[in-house]
Amino acid sequence: MPELPEVETIVRDIRPGLIGRTITRVTLSHDDVLRGVTRRKLVRRLTGATIRDVYRRAKHAVLELASDRLVIQPGMTGSLTIHRKALSTDQARYAVLQLQLNRGGVLVYRDVRRLGTLLLLDPTGWERYSSAIGPEPLEDDFSAEQLGAALRGSRQAVKKVIMDQRHLAGVGNIYANEALFAAGIDPSKPASRLGPDEHRRLYAEIRRILSAAIQSNGTTFRDYRTGTGEPGNFQLELLVYGREGESCRNCGTRLTGTHAIDARITVFCHHCQS
Repeated sequence: MPELPEVETIVRDIRPGLIGRTITRVTLSHDDVLRGVTRRKLVRRLTGATIRDVYRRAKHAVLELASDRLVIQPGMTGSLTIHRKALSTDQARYAVLQLQLNRGGVLVYRDVRRLGTLLLLDPTGWERYSSAIGPEPLEDDFSAEQLGAALRGSRQAVKKVIMDQRHLAGVGNIYANEALFAAGIDPSKPASRLGPDEHRRLYAEIRRILSAAIQSNGTTFRDYRTGTGEPGNFQLELLVYGREGESCRNCGTRLTGTHAIDARITVFCHHCQS
């Protein structure tokens, strides 16, 4: 967390308030979130820069500046919000990065456990970084055949393959669990053993579930908040994730939870997923 729907929701919320705004002051509370850039360089390059665009790539929020891309991966406990007033003591407590904007307001990256990362890349560096990430599952040019090609090329468990950002952008543990259940596929099944019909079902369910999660502003269990500071609602629609030991809503079989596939919780139905 956050995965594609959460970061997409955040970006849609903050984008209107950032396009065309100039960063007048930069405050960074901790250096341990930085990757490949020093505090001094980050502050120098961001101060005075105008935000040209804001978009999502995989699980990253990207602020496009004239000469750089500020790339924020919120990790498990990060959030991005624009504050119109001075931060309260509680709001400022975990504010890792604050970008003061001209005409008022401040963009705040808050990260309770500082598990997220900040990168500052020039256009060439961003192109290189982005090209190492797989296709976006909600783009019009992404196809079931593309997904099938990635699956056919791996003997790893299908759940691991669809969560591998080199093969598919933005899908994490929550939505992998949900998509595999909806498609009726055993998450431990070697990806190379899936057939064309399973490719099509999984493709359709990944896209359907990610789109539905965006419509519900993402999934909140604990830390995730939208770009306006509100919790998401898709947790109310989850059929397997977080429900290990409960009854399958399709057939009544007790749902199984295991960490054996990828060390993260996998919840599935023995009867519905074969």
